[in-house]
Amino acid sequence: MRFKNLCCCLIAGFLVLGGVVADPAPVAAATAAPERARAALERAVGHYEDGRLAEAAGLLRGFLVSHAESGLAGEAYRALAAVHADLDEPQLALDYLAELPPEKILPADQLLKGRLQLQLGAVAEAVATLRSLDSDQLALAQRQQRDLLLAAGLAEQDQVQSALYFLHQALLTEGRLLPEEVLSRVHVLMDAQMADHELKEAAFMYRGSPIGLLARLKLGWRALAAGRKEAARQLVNQVLAGPPGFAYRDEALTLLSQLSDPNQLQRAVGVLLPLSGRYAAFGKLVQRGMEQARTDFRPAVPVRFLYRDTAGEAETAGRQVAELAIGERVMALAGPLVGNAAVAAAERAAREQIPLLALSQKEGLAAASPYIFRNSLTARLQVDALVDFAIKEQGLRTFGILHPDSRQGQMMADLFSAAVMQHGGELVARQSYLPEQTDFRRQVRLLQGLDPDAPDEEEKPEDPNGLPGEPEKEEPPPFEALFMPDYADRISLIAPQLPFYGLEEVQLLGTNGWNDPVLIKTAGKFVEGAVFVDGFFRHSPYPFVQEFVEDYYASHGEEPTILEAQGYDAAGILLTLLDDQRIDSRAAVRWALAQMPIFPGVTGATRFNAQGEAVKTLFLLQVQNGAITQIN
Repeated sequence: MRFKNLCCCLIAGFLVLGGVVADPAPVAAATAAPERARAALERAVGHYEDGRLAEAAGLLRGFLVSHAESGLAGEAYRALAAVHADLDEPQLALDYLAELPPEKILPADQLLKGRLQLQLGAVAEAVATLRSLDSDQLALAQRQQRDLLLAAGLAEQDQVQSALYFLHQALLTEGRLLPEEVLSRVHVLMDAQMADHELKEAAFMYRGSPIGLLARLKLGWRALAAGRKEAARQLVNQVLAGPPGFAYRDEALTLLSQLSDPNQLQRAVGVLLPLSGRYAAFGKLVQRGMEQARTDFRPAVPVRFLYRDTAGEAETAGRQVAELAIGERVMALAGPLVGNAAVAAAERAAREQIPLLALSQKEGLAAASPYIFRNSLTARLQVDALVDFAIKEQGLRTFGILHPDSRQGQMMADLFSAAVMQHGGELVARQSYLPEQTDFRRQVRLLQGLDPDAPDEEEKPEDPNGLPGEPEKEEPPPFEALFMPDYADRISLIAPQLPFYGLEEVQLLGTNGWNDPVLIKTAGKFVEGAVFVDGFFRHSPYPFVQEFVEDYYASHGEEPTILEAQGYDAAGILLTLLDDQRIDSRAAVRWALAQMPIFPGVTGATRFNAQGEAVKTLFLLQVQNGAITQIN
């Protein structure tokens, strides 16, 4: 019974040697045989390759009757052995292998023989067969199969260190099983058969390898069970100090958590940011803003910030959430910035039931769990603020959209269109342009409902006396406001072309990409009166924004951007909540975030809705007399 259980774990589902049907030799060897015999063998092998095992077996047996003298009988026996091995008929498969002439036995045949002997319980014979194989004659995948089969046989013979040696060899060989799948077999062997002294020997022999780490982890669990907590703590810390890709790292974190008081959390916030890699510059600016908040917000009980570098990687972010939640036992998390990393972090935070204040614009993050909140300048926030201002404050009713033909541009345009209809407005026209485009004549004329292929100036008809006719009256623009979700450098190309091609006297509306000194320098009078939004305005008249900008400039010699402001607010929110001594658990932090009254952030007054999304009062900006001015 022990053999069956262990072998099922070690070889079931993987060591189906479909690929050893016959070494590609059957067809090659048959080239000298009569055409009919070769075709019959190929047909039988084709059935096997298609998974039609019973039909293949019948055809192969028929082949041996009809073409016994063809010179291909050995290949037919080999194929029959493989078929019956796949049909889980090991004795019959062995019988067919025994029909092979000694000079035609291949290393793959011996490998299959060892596997079949192991299935039949002939463990000693299987080990002898597999040991006799020269691994240099095997392909990589076959080497791994041999090592795993030998490990199974040796484990059945209670030669656990020898079994572990061959599992280690399989772990180092690139085969069909991934390293973590091989390591799971090591896990079973250690659990089922290895005593403490054998685990200690393995930890020493394979130190620095996944097997050595797993041996230490097993010893740690046994030390905990024996009440030796300090020994368990030392062992698990050695495991966690190993390579971060260790497959059983989460189990090590679980052991560490059981060594601590499960109700004892440290008053700390885990911060996940890309501090290296392509997004490092952004992550470091957010970190600066958070450190500025630590100086300005001083809770009664100091709160630690534990920074972790995600490098923008999803797998890294998910692992770090587990480490911070289980190992460091922080009360809350902030970050990440990058979409995929934020998704992975949110999923793991939801599993650990730890509040996460995400800083990414990735859609759907907050909907993942009641423990996930998001404080970021999203496309929806911008569009809602613009449309609300245009319709309620300016009294506008008809709108046009001119947007880049990009994923971001399409999304902004769709959101704006939906918001206009929701507020009772009307979308009259919508046009897109290529991101690299420089001439916008066609789009501007189409927005006006004009033929884009007509000449720009048409000759006016003469009156009967030959005098020029009266100039035609200019048609008013078909809409009152035009939304253009692009960046300042592109708007500087588009804005002058609007009146040039006849689209004048419309209110221009934009997103935070407009908030750039480049806009005023290059577009000048053509954007006078334009209105756009942003999540931060360093020239805001709000005293708390001015104070933040001055303090930041004093520390770093430059003015902050929205990234520093976003980090400042995220840290400020969490530090403010943790200043309340009643907030002593993760559930309490989650409740406090959900019930938070308006927080006067430098990125706008902020609270969270029932879905965990930030509801913000954004900065409404307008170009007035050649300068960008806050108007709310």
